[in-house]
Amino acid sequence: MPATTWNIDLSHSAIHFSVRHMVVSKTRGRFGKFAGLLSFDPKNPTAASVQVSIEPATLDTADAQRDTHLRSADFFDVEKFPQASFKSTRIQELGGEKFKVTGDLTLHGVTRPVVLDASFEGLGKDPWGGERAGFSATTTIDRKDFGLEWNKALETGGLLVGEKVELTLEVEAVKQAATASAQAGA
Repeated sequence: MPATTWNIDLSHSAIHFSVRHMVVSKTRGRFGKFAGLLSFDPKNPTAASVQVSIEPATLDTADAQRDTHLRSADFFDVEKFPQASFKSTRIQELGGEKFKVTGDLTLHGVTRPVVLDASFEGLGKDPWGGERAGFSATTTIDRKDFGLEWNKALETGGLLVGEKVELTLEVEAVKQAATASAQAGA
């Protein structure tokens, strides 16, 4: 199978994040709107590539007041930076369907290299004749590296918002030729 283009199926994919809150717990959220393309051949996975665009304004932490603050200039500044993106630059096969995906993450107008620990979850045919592929990935970034520096010191020590942000991706992609018919049936 030669490398083909696959579209991320938004309704069957997720980008989640978590960050420490007041040192003692984690706040979790997700981005509601993103899109992306993968060029992928299961027989030659190191030749794969991925491009994803994310709309930070669609973040959801299940708390409207916090979400409004995260969208503000204190954090994502979605008016000034309406898009975040990731573009792979290298795929390294580790064996057992495990990979290191290196790429450039652009967030809050800053581009930095990141490495994702990724897994290929398999291929399958959907009931509408489309081909689907599954992937998962995780990484941890330092939000200060991207200019997201707002914080408050706690009286008991530590900071209100942690600096390390864990990102978790679950992706189901549809082979491009099958996208229209597959999406019609979902």
